[in-house]
Amino acid sequence: MNNRLVAFLVGIVIGAGILYFFLPGPPTHLSANAPSQTANGQTGDKKAAPSAAAAATLDLVRSRGYLQCGVSQGLPGFSNPNDKGEWSGIDVDFCKAVAAAVFGDPAKVKYRPLSAKDRFTALQSGEIDLLSRNTTWTMSRDTSLGFDFAGVIYYDGQGFMVKKDSGITSAAQLNGATICTQTGTTTELNMADYFRSQGMSYKALSFEKNEESLSAYDGGRCDAYTTDASGLYAQKLILKNPQDHLVLPEVISKEPLGPLVRQGDPQWADIVRWTLFALINAEDLGITRTNVDQMKTSTNPSIRRMLGTEGAFGEALGLKASWAADAIAAVGNYAEIYNRNVGPDTPLGIPRGLNASWKNGGLMYAPPIR
Repeated sequence: MNNRLVAFLVGIVIGAGILYFFLPGPPTHLSANAPSQTANGQTGDKKAAPSAAAAATLDLVRSRGYLQCGVSQGLPGFSNPNDKGEWSGIDVDFCKAVAAAVFGDPAKVKYRPLSAKDRFTALQSGEIDLLSRNTTWTMSRDTSLGFDFAGVIYYDGQGFMVKKDSGITSAAQLNGATICTQTGTTTELNMADYFRSQGMSYKALSFEKNEESLSAYDGGRCDAYTTDASGLYAQKLILKNPQDHLVLPEVISKEPLGPLVRQGDPQWADIVRWTLFALINAEDLGITRTNVDQMKTSTNPSIRRMLGTEGAFGEALGLKASWAADAIAAVGNYAEIYNRNVGPDTPLGIPRGLNASWKNGGLMYAPPIR
């Protein structure tokens, strides 16, 4: 082969390499997240078959053998330990429900008590898999902190508690008052908005831990104590003389409380979200902790889909067909959870109110399993 031919061939190779380098890559709309084509020519969303990255949290939880669930440091009715270290409450029951959906065993969960200040860092850093800790769903938390809220497990609103002997019977009488509250919560901003809108002044006395805030109020350092109304009923029970305190009638904010997970893992978000929806739908369908096995023989299509005797809805989540049945068997439907922890027959005695089923004039409503 003569030198001219060699030089010619080398030039072709180099030119092709340069041309390849400058050619544009595949269109961005044909990324890994684009619809794929199935064997029958239909397009399908790849989310139906989660990638390894999408299934990261579920795989991690399964390999560890238990769910890491962030809860409060102690709020009766929501997440509170007894003297044996056993946790109970609405938020705790939800952790158990998710563990049951994943493992078929509600005991496979460990609770991480977190302050309001530390709760988001713990979720962001991966110290916990799920935050189920009386946390208000707000736009900033949903869009700027890297979280996804699964839904609303309790509709609440901020209120105030005062000593009966103060003579205060309305929040309108709190002008110039010193208010005890906890840092790192929406209560500080709500309180500022309320007093500003009413043209009143106040002094906030804030503490990192809720027990410090409550202790300061009980010790007379504040004229009032503020948090979510559910929290006021709960905290009132642990004061020295509960009967000496009054929860004022005004509710100054909307506080939709719900569990949340890290963004970027749609499969895990779906598991947590649909576990909550299953508990709410179970109340609508009359499925309870005691009759769940019997209901598996029902001819009602909605019940059959929920309990895994029809369809492949568990498979869509990466779970067993019995995922919802296992969750309900572990903690009951939403009504059972509510009544057991904060309902009229508990020391808190909180009426269902907004947390009643939509069939009974409340806001509890969930999309169907279909």
